[in-house]
Amino acid sequence: MNAAITPDVRRVLYAYAVAAAVLSLGAVLHPGFASWTSLRAVLVVAAFTGFVAAGQMLVVLVGGIDLSIPWVLNGAAIVLTTTSLGQSSRLPQALALALGVGALAGFANGMGVAWLGVPAVVMTLGMNGVLQGLSLGLSKGLTCASCGSYAPQPLRDLFVGGVAGIPAALLVWIGVALLMTVLLTLTTFGRRVYAVGVNSRAAFLSGVGVRGVTVALYTLSGVFAALAGIMLVGYGGQPSLGLGDPYLFESIAAVVVGGVSILGGRGHYLGVVAGSLTLVAVTTFLQAQRVPEYGRLMIYGLVILVILFAYGRDKAHD
Repeated sequence: MNAAITPDVRRVLYAYAVAAAVLSLGAVLHPGFASWTSLRAVLVVAAFTGFVAAGQMLVVLVGGIDLSIPWVLNGAAIVLTTTSLGQSSRLPQALALALGVGALAGFANGMGVAWLGVPAVVMTLGMNGVLQGLSLGLSKGLTCASCGSYAPQPLRDLFVGGVAGIPAALLVWIGVALLMTVLLTLTTFGRRVYAVGVNSRAAFLSGVGVRGVTVALYTLSGVFAALAGIMLVGYGGQPSLGLGDPYLFESIAAVVVGGVSILGGRGHYLGVVAGSLTLVAVTTFLQAQRVPEYGRLMIYGLVILVILFAYGRDKAHD
């Protein structure tokens, strides 16, 4: 039986087991912690992390990293509201421009990494700074005349009300999970992604367009970050400076806790889903326990380290 369970599958199961354990502990200590209302809130918050982590996972699979996520997300959110001006008729144009910001930033990252040979850390960190400067400069520190606009009402109604009682963010996350699963496991592109992650030189010699794959993955990472910004604005109504800051660490942590190898070539998005749920469940439980901020940070980090230690022991016994 154990022989049929691969190390990757075991890592996914570990992440789900931790999430279930945290929710169960919370339910014991706080009646109602595992109620549908509470679970709904956890799932919605985890969905936002999951969107960003989808793009982060794609670049990690080829041994990269995307540090431009915070201001790609923030910039897309600002573009959406300042372009739409709260008018429903302008929503399609605003959505296209917001997603375009993510795609353009991701494309630039990919070109820098794949064609210019700039290290991913340097390229994406630099892009984050560029986008931060542009966002702050063009919006005058979010004090411009159009910066007080809200997201158009249809977008707000969708993400606040949901569909048939199910949060829209959760439905979109399910769609993203299906898309990522199909893309990475059932398509030629997915096989090329894993091949590049395992050994880029061997993949190149086998006829895989390594540079093209890399550019495509960074572009998708930017699009996913922009999507998260759009959905956060739909959920909250307005953007704010620093809106994307928490999602850099969370996206990386969700990817690693979800069992994706930071060196590339291994991992599944279902594990990232589990990682996102685990992180949010831990945070929610600690808040319910009224643990101080410094204590939450320490425990949060320890949980991640314990899970990674379990992965390390698992690998040692393979």
